[in-house]
Amino acid sequence: MSDRQSNGMTQAEQTAATGPADLNLLRTFLAVHRSGSFTAAARLLGLSQPTVTTQIRALERQLGRELFERRARGVVAAPFADTLAARVVAPLDALAAVTGDGGPGGAEAAGPVHLAGPAELLCVRALPALAPLVAQGVQVRAAPGLTDPLLDELRAGRHDLVIATARPRGRAWSAAPLMDEEFVLVAAPEAAERIGGAEQVAAAGPSVLRALPLITYAEDLPIARRYWRHVFGRRLNSPAAVTVPDLRGVLALVVAGAGFTVLPRYLCAGELASGALTLLADPEDPPINTGYLVQRPGPVTNPHVELVRDHLLRAGRVW
Repeated sequence: MSDRQSNGMTQAEQTAATGPADLNLLRTFLAVHRSGSFTAAARLLGLSQPTVTTQIRALERQLGRELFERRARGVVAAPFADTLAARVVAPLDALAAVTGDGGPGGAEAAGPVHLAGPAELLCVRALPALAPLVAQGVQVRAAPGLTDPLLDELRAGRHDLVIATARPRGRAWSAAPLMDEEFVLVAAPEAAERIGGAEQVAAAGPSVLRALPLITYAEDLPIARRYWRHVFGRRLNSPAAVTVPDLRGVLALVVAGAGFTVLPRYLCAGELASGALTLLADPEDPPINTGYLVQRPGPVTNPHVELVRDHLLRAGRVW
């Protein structure tokens, strides 16, 4: 007889489905819950995807509950699965830390730390802050990108740390506030003079800025639209003259006199201090966005990940 029994279960499923859930099933469950994918969990655990599927089925049979809703791209945890994950995460992670069983191969030697985030934050803030660690032998692999795709990749195990522009949802994430970004409305002095400067903007409102080209990050004007709502209390209706998916490119264009924009203050602080840029508004309550340092779920097997994380959090306090 084949290993598939008359009741439709394989021998492995029958064995796993009898008695209390063992640690292997719970470890696999937690990996799927954290990564949001059977495929990603298999890669993190060093297992085949069919083995992960079999183990999750076995655990679901034991518990009499469906743990995950299967979708075209990954899985979504059922409410019961969220409750179960909250109960088992601490003891399983503590056990993994004691045994060194953090994934395939057990404990790892210090290897490269995979750090991802917005290109500007990586290049202007995070990577320069890590220079002392690099000089001491820490290896870093940096990857730029947008927050949502990077968090998906973090769950899949492609990164160790992600700088996110918003707090990620879900209890599985380990996220700590990293820095606050203040946004400022700026132009080169010559461009500002053409519309009467900040005084005219304050007196007549933002409509005077229509005389200048708007340089922005993306076609939907995410940063500028937020600034308009927060500071001026109205919608921004001006189309972008130029879009550059890198705020350093936006900065360069505006410094060259191409028009006006909204930038994080940290990115243009030097140009404001030197006079290469001037403020077009100085609100008492400027818009602020908090960035978060998000760590890959699960036990940390590379000691340099914690080293980089702690170093960035300390640096973020003075940024």
